[in-house]
Amino acid sequence: MGLVVKVCQGTGCLAAGGEETFRAFQEEIARQGVAARVIPTGCQGFCQGAPVITVEPRGWFLHRVTAADVPKIVDVVLKRGGELVQHYYRDPLTGRLCRRPEDMSFFQHQLKIALRNLGKINPMDIEDYLAVGGYTALARVLQSLDPTTVIEEVKKSGLRGRGGAGFPTGVKWEGARRAPGERKFVICNGDEGDPGAFMDASLMEGDPHAVIEGMIICAYAIGDCREGYIYVREEYPLAVKRLGVALEQARAYGLLGENILGTGFSFDIQIKKGAGAFVCGESTTLMMSIEGKRPSPRVTPPRSVEKGLWGMPTCLNNVETFANIPVIILRGGEWYAQYGTEGSKGTKAFCLTGKVKNTGLIEVPMGTTLRDIVDKLGGGMLGDSQFKAVQTGGPSGGCIPEPYLDTPVDYESLSRLGSMMGSGGMVVVDESTCMVEFARFFLNFTQQESCGKCTPCRIGTYEMLRILNRIVAGEGREGDIELLESIGRKIKETALCGLGQSAPNPVLSTIKYFREEYEAHIREKRCPAGSCTKVGRYVIGEDCVQCGWCREACPQGAILERRDGFFIAPDLCQRCGACLGVCPVGAIYIEPAGGEEEWSKVSSVR
Repeated sequence: MGLVVKVCQGTGCLAAGGEETFRAFQEEIARQGVAARVIPTGCQGFCQGAPVITVEPRGWFLHRVTAADVPKIVDVVLKRGGELVQHYYRDPLTGRLCRRPEDMSFFQHQLKIALRNLGKINPMDIEDYLAVGGYTALARVLQSLDPTTVIEEVKKSGLRGRGGAGFPTGVKWEGARRAPGERKFVICNGDEGDPGAFMDASLMEGDPHAVIEGMIICAYAIGDCREGYIYVREEYPLAVKRLGVALEQARAYGLLGENILGTGFSFDIQIKKGAGAFVCGESTTLMMSIEGKRPSPRVTPPRSVEKGLWGMPTCLNNVETFANIPVIILRGGEWYAQYGTEGSKGTKAFCLTGKVKNTGLIEVPMGTTLRDIVDKLGGGMLGDSQFKAVQTGGPSGGCIPEPYLDTPVDYESLSRLGSMMGSGGMVVVDESTCMVEFARFFLNFTQQESCGKCTPCRIGTYEMLRILNRIVAGEGREGDIELLESIGRKIKETALCGLGQSAPNPVLSTIKYFREEYEAHIREKRCPAGSCTKVGRYVIGEDCVQCGWCREACPQGAILERRDGFFIAPDLCQRCGACLGVCPVGAIYIEPAGGEEEWSKVSSVR
């Protein structure tokens, strides 16, 4: 086998110039006459080092490969068999130069089941998927397994929905099969709206046939199902494109459409592009969107498996859930169930982002601790800063502080801490992050994305956000914390859908674990993290070098000059932070707000 250069063409690498790198390899290999092929792949996981490539069969993994680097790589690595160590990764834990993915702690502690093919195959070529065993599970199901056996195998696996709710997949399929109806539907929920989450997008872009195969198996298992939908948000054009190509290829190979593999079973899939509303990730809302109605949740029961799309029994699962199905069928439910914990089987994909040295797409066994994810896969804190919290579950999740870092990642453990699994977003923050502002950011997102159908979510999140805006602006009042807790609890108890019920989680969890930061903002008019520019008073310290940059940057003319130096007039200062950004020596800082007596004391020193 000749040399194969696998160039990541996931969204992250494309944003970093991955398409230019891919084209440069094609052109340079032809120009230098090297016997090698170049293939595009989906996300290879290590987004921190984008663009990344893998050279097979040597298994060499190179990161930060731009188009300008390609001629030298082709000459030294491909033609002469040499090495360019500057493109190898140096592990921050061991200090060792890593030539292959298996040498890196980021990959060593992963177990890839749902993401098994990402970075290995060309997502635009069905032959690549077939070469790694693709559609073998479907053939086995249609030729030798009856629907109830398929469902039992999924139940044995213990696979729970990977979209956030964690409902047992096999039980859902069984409910859909038992539901009476001559017409049933299968829907894949690809409406991934959590900030910082891109697991589903990466799967749809990098291994679309795995998702399609899982959906076909589901349709066969629930019976009387000839139609399916993949609901993808409009903001995922690459996923839409690659899914469309995959669907056409599957139809051409007789794997989708009428009389699949000559077995008499017929099933086809359409892509439905959503407008991007966060609430469309909720199952009943998603189905209303497909029907062309205003997307808003409805009261359940009846559940979707009883009365879903157009009032028909509907089985809806998330992208990652369907991607696991072919492996479970081929290797057995008991094989899958050997991984994970008692109540949370298998593996889970996460998007690890924030203040860690290694960020990217990961997949670990359920039960892996948060500490292992942050320290081993994440490589520790960026710049050796101090860990403060990890936020899981996106806008619907909560923040988990350092004392709970040894918590195993599973549905029950995260829920007990006031957070949730969610679709798989995981954001790590350090001591420079203000937890009040962090909670405000996520609540602002959910408040804007509220469909407005139910009063608790529409009015409750608005009132909570109003209070948080006041606190971070230095105008917090006594009783605000208690009021936030009271409103948050009521929303959780009375909101119509799961998104509304979980909207207060970031606020409630940060109050629970970081209450002192809220109190500092309210009582001392001080942000302990020093990041809330509207809290406290701006002061020019003794380190000032009299450069005048701050005076030029101030839009309010609040920085005045005396014989002994510059000072900031509090009655003019709007606390916009412009001066903080331009001071070359960090001489400007924020101190707790005080009365006129304190200001007179400060100004007299200046």
